[in-house]
Amino acid sequence: MTTTKKATTSDDTPTTYSPQVVGRPLREGQTAERVTFAHHLRIDHRDFRPGDTARLSPDYARQLRNSGYLARERA
Repeated sequence: MTTTKKATTSDDTPTTYSPQVVGRPLREGQTAERVTFAHHLRIDHRDFRPGDTARLSPDYARQLRNSGYLARERA
């Protein structure tokens, strides 16, 4: 069974997507990383607003974190 999460596009029309890895695909041996966005970002034709979460490859998450698009993790 695949669960879906509601996302909102820029015109506030709700869309659904499955909780798969967005952005770049995982390489062999990698596990997806759950991240929280700090800024509005559009990935794979999906809008992610501040506070939304998604699963990304570790490489892509690192790149976005270095650019300041992801929220800092709390210790």
